[in-house]
Amino acid sequence: MTTTAPRLGNALARLLILAAALLGTLLAGAAPASAHAALTGSDPKDGAVVATAPKEVNLTFSEQVAMSPDSIRVLDPAGRRADTGEMRDLCSGSVVRYGVELRAGLPDGTYTVAWQTVSADSHPIAGAFTFSIGAPSSTSVALPDQTPGGGLVGTLYGIARYLSYAGFAVLVGGGAFVLACWPRGASVRPVQQTVVRGWLTLTVATLAMLLLRNPYTGSGELSDAFDLAGLKTVLETKTGAALTSRLLLLGAAALFVAVLFGAYARRTDPKEKKDLAFGLGLGGTVVAAGIAGTWALAEHASTGLQPGVAMPVDILHLLAVAAWLGGLTVLLVALYRAPSVERSAVDRFSKVAFGSVSVLTATGLYQSWRQVGSWSALTGTRYGQLLLVKIGLMAVLIGIAWVSRRWTRRLADPATREADADAGSDEADEVAEETDESAGREPEVSEAEAAEPTEPTEPTEPTEAIDPQRAAQLARQRAAVATARRKRERDADPERAGLRRSVLTEAAVAVVLLAVTTVLTSTEPGRTEEEAGRATSASGPAAVPDRPVDIRLPFDTGGVDGKGVVRLSLDPGRTGANALHIFVERPNGKPLDVPEIKVALTLEAKDLGPLPVAPDRIQTGHWSASGVQIPMPGDWKIQVTVRTSEIDQTTIDKNVKIG
Repeated sequence: MTTTAPRLGNALARLLILAAALLGTLLAGAAPASAHAALTGSDPKDGAVVATAPKEVNLTFSEQVAMSPDSIRVLDPAGRRADTGEMRDLCSGSVVRYGVELRAGLPDGTYTVAWQTVSADSHPIAGAFTFSIGAPSSTSVALPDQTPGGGLVGTLYGIARYLSYAGFAVLVGGGAFVLACWPRGASVRPVQQTVVRGWLTLTVATLAMLLLRNPYTGSGELSDAFDLAGLKTVLETKTGAALTSRLLLLGAAALFVAVLFGAYARRTDPKEKKDLAFGLGLGGTVVAAGIAGTWALAEHASTGLQPGVAMPVDILHLLAVAAWLGGLTVLLVALYRAPSVERSAVDRFSKVAFGSVSVLTATGLYQSWRQVGSWSALTGTRYGQLLLVKIGLMAVLIGIAWVSRRWTRRLADPATREADADAGSDEADEVAEETDESAGREPEVSEAEAAEPTEPTEPTEPTEAIDPQRAAQLARQRAAVATARRKRERDADPERAGLRRSVLTEAAVAVVLLAVTTVLTSTEPGRTEEEAGRATSASGPAAVPDRPVDIRLPFDTGGVDGKGVVRLSLDPGRTGANALHIFVERPNGKPLDVPEIKVALTLEAKDLGPLPVAPDRIQTGHWSASGVQIPMPGDWKIQVTVRTSEIDQTTIDKNVKIG
């Protein structure tokens, strides 16, 4: 019989169009919210120059963060601590602000503020900025290049996160597949091994995350994974409590697996088996929901917009993923390692998968709206771009699943498949015997014939010892025949072979999809990234000095008396009217009389200028202008043109921050 791959139907196309339209409606009507901490402001601001030392430095975040005495460090130009280490909670209402007091009597210079903390959704965040007291200066502070959660520890933690999701899917989805779709699979060894390996993977990955949590959110050093004091601190956090709860629930899951593959698999009475299946299904659902809740309570769903709705939705989303992808994994194992899986079991799983996709569509749309919120965030942020990749993979996965569903409908009946397999086996055996006889070899003895007892015969003469080489050859032949027979039985139904290939492709795409999802859960949501950008823009430029702007500009026109220094002062050095004073000096510091001085101001960021200023000569080496207007704050370029003779002149410039 010739089989062809089914074509994609109109019903699936309409479903995808409807999902896309619903996604667009939700994203278009989104309102602002937060869900992954970001620094939205500071006092002093980044790059600010203040006249006197502030009493404290405070930081404002988009959501609640976990602070410690070392979360905010202020370092002087020499790299020494300039703060007292006393953290102050300045939170008020929806404003999340923390500060640290500075030591008294700080000298002028540039100070570095380095901060590192953990957001409410469990992800480490860090950053640094500078401000100056009096005037900017050089600094010897060298901040680490490694971002929080990066390096070897970050890689290992990410792998553990991925394995924990995969283990959860196989454990929960495999158990659901056995109970709901293929009860006979509880006694199939490959199925048992697959589910138990899922439990082991999730347990080991959870333990690894618990040990790596301290260096992941702190130093980044792998050796700190075995720091007992750090582990104690982790256990007191929300994430530590979630991981500990997951380990306790995995103990209950081990009992569930033991009963499923023990007492349940041995039951023969239909009523007893049905009652035990009901108990296992109810208890297993509670345990699975509890394990899924450890993710929802500690990550993105627990903070930001509508956490009371987002957490149950996240649990449903994870359970649907497990039922589909975990069940798919066990089905793939059954198709390859236990080809006797019934068509009815595959058909039941097809219905379970369809229900899971429906739940995933609904919960995924809600999560996308909550974490993205706008079309610009969907296309212009890393989170949104990863989400588009995930949506594309989901569409591919749904298409392959639809093909698998069509193959399921074409599966041959078990009786017909077994008859075809037996016929093919007998025919192949006859061909093998004819081949052996034509080659002058003894025909192979089947396993059944070899097992039949034979009547002893009295030896008439001594028998020769069996040739070990001949015995090994016979053993290899028997193994090859047995392998060929198993392959013929597995491939006897061409529809089943097609289903096997489509399920294998579906599983391969699912592996990639799970990897993208893992990266997505550790990425700053697009909604928060846009909010942080808006907050930074709204905060305006850095604070301005409340003292004159003083700069020194060496020059060399190349002629006689062509070398010197221009000292420029702009008072008060902010927007509005300013007094400009220019002093021209020789290299030895004495005044230098020059024929002409010209000044121009340019704000390149706003395409403003150059604004010419014509100062008046007051005396030798001294020029000034009053009422110099600075129309808006920003980084202004001050250009000074010095002419020392009729033909010798040069233009020098310097950028300064003016408010």
